[in-house]
Amino acid sequence: MNALVPLPVLLPLCVTGLKLAIGPRLQRFQRFITLAVLGAVLVLSVLLMVAADRHGPLSVHLGDFAPPVGITLVADRLAGLMLTVSSAVTLLVNLYSLGQGMADRDDQTPVGVFHPAYLILVAGVSCTFLSGDLVNLYVGFEIMLVASFVLLTIGGTATRIRAGSTYVIISLFSSVLFLAAIAMTYSVAGTVNFAQLAGRLQEVPVGVRTLLEAMLLTVFAIKAAVFPLAAWLPDSYPTAPAPVTAVFAGLLTKVGVYSMLRTQTLLFPGHRLGDLLMLAALASMVIGILGAVAQTDLKRVLSFTLISHIGYMVFGIALAGRGSIAGAIVYVAHHITVQTTLFLVAGLIERRDGTTELTRLGGLAKTAPLLAVLFFVPAMNLAGIPPFSGFIGKLGLMRAGVDNGGGWAWALVAGSAATSLLTLYVMAKVWNLAFWRDAPPGSEGEGRVLESAEDEPDDDGDGRDGGAGGDTAATGAGSGLPEPAGAVVSAGFLGQSITTTKRLPWPMVAATGAAVALGLLYTVLGGPLTTFTEAAATELLARTPYIEAVLGR
Repeated sequence: MNALVPLPVLLPLCVTGLKLAIGPRLQRFQRFITLAVLGAVLVLSVLLMVAADRHGPLSVHLGDFAPPVGITLVADRLAGLMLTVSSAVTLLVNLYSLGQGMADRDDQTPVGVFHPAYLILVAGVSCTFLSGDLVNLYVGFEIMLVASFVLLTIGGTATRIRAGSTYVIISLFSSVLFLAAIAMTYSVAGTVNFAQLAGRLQEVPVGVRTLLEAMLLTVFAIKAAVFPLAAWLPDSYPTAPAPVTAVFAGLLTKVGVYSMLRTQTLLFPGHRLGDLLMLAALASMVIGILGAVAQTDLKRVLSFTLISHIGYMVFGIALAGRGSIAGAIVYVAHHITVQTTLFLVAGLIERRDGTTELTRLGGLAKTAPLLAVLFFVPAMNLAGIPPFSGFIGKLGLMRAGVDNGGGWAWALVAGSAATSLLTLYVMAKVWNLAFWRDAPPGSEGEGRVLESAEDEPDDDGDGRDGGAGGDTAATGAGSGLPEPAGAVVSAGFLGQSITTTKRLPWPMVAATGAAVALGLLYTVLGGPLTTFTEAAATELLARTPYIEAVLGR
């Protein structure tokens, strides 16, 4: 079974090479192999998760080079669960992207650029979850950075280049800081392998160990968009195509949270920066949700709720108890799925009405009841309404805070409750504006929506409107309607326009519905999920099973 551990990384990379060699030819075959490899990664992830639960952590030393020389990959309960959830989500988002690309008839860009970059991103995420040393964790981050820059700037529009540049600058800064932390760690411990560091860092002077912890936490907090290091996120994510935004919001920030979980429990047990983490968690929750309250564009609303709910996960890490770690793991799995689903729904709304600006939407509950259901269920899940999985995770975290009994813990319990209520308010606001009220005048119509007022419409009359027909009435920018200040206008894969149609492409709807169902599955399996995460938390805090699996003692 150990031989399966590298495959979630190797399979997407190998298929990426094949797809780049084929180029834009054989599009149906390329779509098939993309779905096939993502399905295979999902099956492998489930097998690894089950094996880690039954037999303990699995490890493999690539090239049979033992630490600290070789590259070590490790799959324990936490890594197995993260792999399984991320694989399921990336498979669904890929199906969604296929539906969007086929509807837009973007015959070249999605197959030739999007899917290879997407598979590289999947490989980077898998590499991060399986990394058994700091260098390989860094490599996983850099793989994701390269792929994510391509995906953020796909189409080459000014808006996307600007947002992508901000993202890359912040990411490069965190990468330099990460390299400095790795160099310092090696200089004081003589290794970067997690299992070896777990013992050797305890012999390092307290001041040096605290500095290393602070540097690594800063790197991971930037990746996870923890306040006050989250200013880059609301301006970077909403400009990308819907599938890219969805997978970024669902997965990339959780990679930072996972890294915090791994290093804080394995390398820095009894960490000295717990109070600072609690302050960051509280600030993320409160300031993030207040930012969401102030927004009028759905994508920006969701971007700020993303920052806010990262605070719940940092809350669990900061308390560093069995119950809080288990609650954080539940919430990570829940939030990956629910946040991805909500961004997919936002893409469907943009596909149908040409905008996600709430002041220009309305009446969707009557005109698109299925779309209303697809939004309502994950929205209530995000708000933590019983009996959804969001409630399970928040309840576990708040109980852990009460059991801790400290002043910061009680402040976080109060902040968690307030953030949940404000999240419910924000979701109710979106529901009221976009779904419940009547549609504002001038919002009806189908056609091509230009990304900016400077773009010229396509006058060739080729009918590439995804089913709207030749007689179209464009809505949004370029249609003559005023563009509200601060509106976020994105586009299809090619970056020039999106195709709006009242009849949504079925692969996009099916993928979104499956993501909603996956979120509900966490509720149905709430008991086994809680048991599994408690076992994972116990394993993380014990450290011994991980160390013995890697070092063989």
